[in-house]
Amino acid sequence: MTDEDLIALALSLPEAAESSHFGTRDFRVRGKIFMTLPDPDFCVLKLMPDQHQMALATMPEHVAPMPGGWGLKGSTRLFHHRADTDAIRVLLRRAWRNVAPKSMTLPAD
Repeated sequence: MTDEDLIALALSLPEAAESSHFGTRDFRVRGKIFMTLPDPDFCVLKLMPDQHQMALATMPEHVAPMPGGWGLKGSTRLFHHRADTDAIRVLLRRAWRNVAPKSMTLPAD
């Protein structure tokens, strides 16, 4: 998936908006970051630790923990250029759900 495709997918989520955090492109829902693009090779998703561990177990060639405490808290590098589109969609939607207010829902795929 290209950066442009990933960005379009992120912005297609309800109330998603692009912003910037310390010079890094990020994507938010109601002001809370669910994805960043800090590097040309990967994006970073805000997953919960259990979601992070599941992603590491099921697609180890496409994800990696962020270094240090961020990775322990669930921040996950996703190498989206070579990952499966369906897997990217699932992880991105999980990241969105993790920060969106509980009253917000995602439309069905």
